[in-house]
Amino acid sequence: MTGTNFDTLPETRRPQAGPPLPPLAISVIALSMISIMLPMLLAGGANYPSPFGPEEEIVGWFRMHPTSAILTVLLQFAASVPLAIYAAAVWSRLNRLGVRAPGPAIGFAGGILASAAMAVSAAFTWALTRPEMLEHPELIRLLHDLAFFAGGPAYVVPFGLLVAGIAVPGLLARLLPRWLAIVGLVLAGIAMIATLVVAIPELAILLPIARFPSLAWIVACAFLLPRSRAAANRGAQSGVSTTEAARR
Repeated sequence: MTGTNFDTLPETRRPQAGPPLPPLAISVIALSMISIMLPMLLAGGANYPSPFGPEEEIVGWFRMHPTSAILTVLLQFAASVPLAIYAAAVWSRLNRLGVRAPGPAIGFAGGILASAAMAVSAAFTWALTRPEMLEHPELIRLLHDLAFFAGGPAYVVPFGLLVAGIAVPGLLARLLPRWLAIVGLVLAGIAMIATLVVAIPELAILLPIARFPSLAWIVACAFLLPRSRAAANRGAQSGVSTTEAARR
């Protein structure tokens, strides 16, 4: 699981550390949560329409709340950018920590796919804000379903790969607290099961169960993942907590 200890190399030969993880993770969760809460407030408390609701309710919401819809698009699309950067940065961090197993690459692929799915979902929702679309209820329903699929299963399942790609090496290489790594594996498992939502809509409850705790989980990892293998080793040898090791 481990390779060259990069901290023993001369400064000019060490791989670049990459952007700091905490600001990226916080940006993802902040933009994601604001994209849900702020449009609802602007819509007077009216919830974003469920894709499983009646067509009249869906069409009526987009006709009555175009500003809320476009704000959802803006914030959702904005959240996809730091997510992609986070996936690349954490892949680089794990490589710097000496992890040579496929896990980080799988996590990177999952993060990029989740970011792309979020952007595609925003694109479908953006199409719903076009005035000419509001005269075609059947197209509104179709685009809303596509936006749900992209922002639901197509986002959550790859996000589970990102979580698993961090949790597995975090557990095996002792880069994360054991409890945090195990929680990540459980969340990744729930995200994988959410694939069944495509065939069994009643399992859609798994989407928020996997989505929101996973967002909080990547924030915790951003703070606790050590910056160098030497820091992780020092923490393990001296009994220092992973939190303290991550600060060194």
